[in-house]
Amino acid sequence: MRSQFTPVSLRLIALLSCLSIAPMAMAWELQWLGQSAFRITTPGDKVILIDPFITKNPKTPEALKDLKALGKVDLILITHGHGDHVGDSPELAQMTGAKVALNADMGQTFGTLNIVPFDQLIRFNKSGPIKPLDNITVTMVRAEHSSEVVHTDPVSNTKSVHPGGEPAGYIIELENGFKLYHAGDTGVFADMKFIAEYYKPDIALLPIGGHFTMDPEHAAYAINHLLKTKLVVPMHYGTFPPLKGTPEQLIKALGETPSEVLVMQPGDIKTF
Repeated sequence: MRSQFTPVSLRLIALLSCLSIAPMAMAWELQWLGQSAFRITTPGDKVILIDPFITKNPKTPEALKDLKALGKVDLILITHGHGDHVGDSPELAQMTGAKVALNADMGQTFGTLNIVPFDQLIRFNKSGPIKPLDNITVTMVRAEHSSEVVHTDPVSNTKSVHPGGEPAGYIIELENGFKLYHAGDTGVFADMKFIAEYYKPDIALLPIGGHFTMDPEHAAYAINHLLKTKLVVPMHYGTFPPLKGTPEQLIKALGETPSEVLVMQPGDIKTF
């Protein structure tokens, strides 16, 4: 029996079919857990945690402090060694089997002290892109901050301080080509212009709290003059008393700008 469809109509049907499923297939989620902790669910259903400071985070909703409720985790990224960024990484790595990616020197500290076993660590450094998950690329970039690892001995309960390597931010390219820039803890630095020009991130997750990182005015300068990112999510504010910067101050400091500020509350999920 001869088909009632012409070659042209068959191609049109195929195109419409692709368009009808594309939005669902390409969607991804960003959840803010407070401070600098984010949970990314990629278009390919991979789960990436960044700086998962959760159980001791005063801004994380209580309902989200049960680590088991997070479900599967495929990758954990740590920007630097401070406790409010390492957070629950060791426990989550043990629970889920997720790989932990971090700067090479901090990785050496983690492995040597058995904070995370060496075979679960991905030790790398700046400008060397890695593909820790299928069709996902992670590139470490510079951050202006500090880093150290404070370790509590499980037997003696004594604390000791160890090398944390250099602080970092991350460019994460998802399966659909969308690029996120998680700046980590940082001040303003001129190479943010390079990050914008070379990596072209679609969204920037930027600290605004001040004291230890950029305050709203410095963050506004970085956005308007260096990054020029279309979408900005403020983070690392309001968690502890010194972090006084607010999204409202950031928006005021930005003035007239093409960049949009997406203000999230801890626990919020945004779908893109």
